[in-house]
Amino acid sequence: MDDYQFKYWPYQYPLQPPLLTHHGFWEIREGMILQLCDRQGRVGWGEISPLPWFGSESLAQALAFCRQLPDRISEERVLGIPSHLPACQFGFESAWSSLQNLDAEADLSQLTYSALLPAGEQALQAWQLLWHQGYRTFKWKIAVYPWEQEQRILAQLVATLPSSAQLRLDANAGLDWLQATQWLQCCDQINHGEALPRIEFLEQPLAVDQFPALLDLSRRYATPLALDESVATLRQLQACYHQGWRGIFVIKPAIAGSPRQLRRLCHEYQLDWVASSVLETTIGRQAGLQLAATLPVSAPGNRRAVGYGTQTWIPDAQLIAGDADPFAPPAPEP
Repeated sequence: MDDYQFKYWPYQYPLQPPLLTHHGFWEIREGMILQLCDRQGRVGWGEISPLPWFGSESLAQALAFCRQLPDRISEERVLGIPSHLPACQFGFESAWSSLQNLDAEADLSQLTYSALLPAGEQALQAWQLLWHQGYRTFKWKIAVYPWEQEQRILAQLVATLPSSAQLRLDANAGLDWLQATQWLQCCDQINHGEALPRIEFLEQPLAVDQFPALLDLSRRYATPLALDESVATLRQLQACYHQGWRGIFVIKPAIAGSPRQLRRLCHEYQLDWVASSVLETTIGRQAGLQLAATLPVSAPGNRRAVGYGTQTWIPDAQLIAGDADPFAPPAPEP
């Protein structure tokens, strides 16, 4: 069994501008960069980018796990991280896959991207530059401002976006039943008679603990629903699938858990999935995209745009990684 030299660097950087969702402003992204180096000098990079309010471990828990590891760790240890540390699972397996060059043949050219718009009226201007950059799918946060205000903005967005554009509405579990039905009625009206639905789906309208109501909503309206917070980890994904969810699964690879297990579940369950960012750095983003490119789709031609159009918020040049540069080549073994 191989073993690897292990190093890690905590980082933090400001989101510019801060991302506004139903949960409030997200201003600072924190995480860790990982490095594995084998005895032949090959290097693999990974990233731990937790999102504890989505159900992953906290950064403190991830740091505690890394601090108790020795300088050299076995392949068995790398691939045997427990499921209650899903961001660590992803980071270490990604570094191991990178070192082994397992995803070298992943065809990223087949992927299309959904761009994240700012909440509120800023979306009315932001989409135009993103459109000229090539984006044709846009995600807009709702349940941030009052219903009447967001309805007015949505009407303007639909009126101004080209007919070939699609919108994803993300409530971040911020609606109640009545509000969710109002939004879905509105989406059905907008989509009625359209060859290409203007609203691709409504994402996570209700709280995680309201799964029966989410399932009920998904059967009442023509506009598809997607689960996000409800399926943040592989354990949650499996639970929702076995409880009958056959709608869209928004999968955040960086916090879902083991990439190997995720591939197996997507193949076994034939999921209708969307891979999505957690505002990670280039290292985590690349690993997530390579994983997305190799996940099976539920039907031929049914590869939805991945939610990695988030570069507006992620200034990699401002990455802070302690005293060491995590992107520099490793020092040779003594």
